[in-house]
Amino acid sequence: MTNRSTNTTGTAGAASTTAGAFQTGTDRKGSLAAFKGLLPFLRPYRRQFFLAAIALVVAAGATLAIPYAFKQMIDLGFGAAAGAEARSIRHVDATFLALFGVATVLALATAARFFTVSWLGERVTADIRSAVYTHVVNQSPEFFETTQTGEVLSRITTDTTLIQAVVGTSISMALRNILLFVGGLIMLFFTSVKLSSIILGLLVMVVVPIVLFGRRVRKLSRDSQDRIADASAMAGEILNAMPTVQAFTHEHIESSRFKASVESAFGTAMKRIRARALLTMVAIVMVFGTIVFVLWLGAHAVLAGTMTGGDLGQFILYASIVAGSIGALSEVMGEAQRAAGATERLLELLSARSNIQNPAPAQRLQLPVRAANGAALALSDVSFSYPSRPDTLALAQLSLTIRPGETVAVVGPSGAGKTSLFQLLLRFYDPQSGAIKLDGVDIRQLDLHSLRDAIGIVPQDTVIFSADAMENIRYGRAGASDADVIKAAKLAAAHEFIERLPQGYKSFLGERGVRLSGGQRQRIAIARALLKNPPLLLLDEATSALDAESERLVQTALEAAMVGRTTIIIAHRLATVQRADRIIVMEDGRIVETGTHATLVAHGGIYANLAALQFHSVHVTPHEATPQAAA
Repeated sequence: MTNRSTNTTGTAGAASTTAGAFQTGTDRKGSLAAFKGLLPFLRPYRRQFFLAAIALVVAAGATLAIPYAFKQMIDLGFGAAAGAEARSIRHVDATFLALFGVATVLALATAARFFTVSWLGERVTADIRSAVYTHVVNQSPEFFETTQTGEVLSRITTDTTLIQAVVGTSISMALRNILLFVGGLIMLFFTSVKLSSIILGLLVMVVVPIVLFGRRVRKLSRDSQDRIADASAMAGEILNAMPTVQAFTHEHIESSRFKASVESAFGTAMKRIRARALLTMVAIVMVFGTIVFVLWLGAHAVLAGTMTGGDLGQFILYASIVAGSIGALSEVMGEAQRAAGATERLLELLSARSNIQNPAPAQRLQLPVRAANGAALALSDVSFSYPSRPDTLALAQLSLTIRPGETVAVVGPSGAGKTSLFQLLLRFYDPQSGAIKLDGVDIRQLDLHSLRDAIGIVPQDTVIFSADAMENIRYGRAGASDADVIKAAKLAAAHEFIERLPQGYKSFLGERGVRLSGGQRQRIAIARALLKNPPLLLLDEATSALDAESERLVQTALEAAMVGRTTIIIAHRLATVQRADRIIVMEDGRIVETGTHATLVAHGGIYANLAALQFHSVHVTPHEATPQAAA
């Protein structure tokens, strides 16, 4: 079929190509600019942020009050005159009582802040995951031509976890330490203007190179996340193809490839870790070196009598708070740099826009849920190329009219455009020219859900979900009763084998239906389509995986289901299309023959050659048979 290769990514190098799949979506920005994209997820929780801010200010204020209490204790307690011993003891007692009160306030405010910001981190992360997943499932197939599911899953899980750490911890820590830094700096100037001016000037000289180096950490953080996503994409691809991997004894090869990908991610992560470690070391050495130098000056001031011991003690504590806040901010900046890369990746994913959009305003099909006459279908001069192959026409000026209730079979060699026709009918893609009308309405003017609700499809590659048989069939119509599900299963000749399963319809079918045979999976898919009971039915090799007996049963069921509805059948096995009202023969995206089985065989064209190969009704030379052998 035409689109088989377009949706398949080769294993070699696939992960590396997806890493930059979204690079065009958003430009690289600074850390703070990247976090602006999170504002829509943060706004609904302004009240919680306000409460967290109150707790944060109270906790910071309590912390900043501690050094002042120590100054009072030193100057008025330990430094009291000998005749005022009783007064100094009372002052020490009062000071320690006040310290205990401050500690209690600090504990309550810190606990309230921790609970609130942790709740915010979990809540915002859950909202982001839901938004990203909802956005992805509404993308057109074009999106998945260039994006692996492992890449998307990495962004939904790993990247959102990093954002959770920022929202639930880092933002709070950053604001707390900013308050402590500003408050501590003010108190330092209140204690000693001279020493504070010196320490501030030195700190400015220290912070500038730290900020510049932090930009390199951010880039390495983004690269590290990309390499992790590559490894995740590769693992997802291989795990979904384990039977093929094992059949070709490629376990060792794929393990080696994954190990190489993991080692690449590890190498990039180590670059990030080394950069962060160096940044932390430089920050601590330079900041504390500055503070030690200023404290040395303060000690000389005490010895010279220009400063009290309490003032120096208070200055030391406030300097420690300022230095500690700077050290904590450097740690938070490292986490923020890493989360900024994750945020960019998620925003790139959210910025991806599907080319298939609902029109405004959208029309809805006026079709009954159980159509009695089927739906009319008309294609006028439709030309279409896949976005990944714009220079190759999958369909070329195709015109076709199908009457309500008519059964039309589409046959032809692989690559003729048969499956592309189905892709356009479901509006997974839009043609570059021409129009497709369903019951007289251009499908580009229809609401997407209304259009697809009117179409039932049995694909060649059957999808079975990790659920029981009942729910797998009920996927065709979510509100169907158990009785309706069983009725559809009987029509699809699936009831008997389902009943023989250990728990019957409640039997878990395994991931991708691994507990079923190919024919059983196909009958589940047929039952799902019959349960939907749409006016337009698309069958893409619906009986290709069935044995002769099952094919006979399902063919009988399908013939009954086709009554009263429009049906289009894609088939390579011509025995399944002989009773169609009309057979369309396609080649190179064009209709080259039209007629019934008998008239086409008599015509002696492509269909006659295909029939000869399958039914051996006429002699075909090897040269004539070669082009059709792929069919």
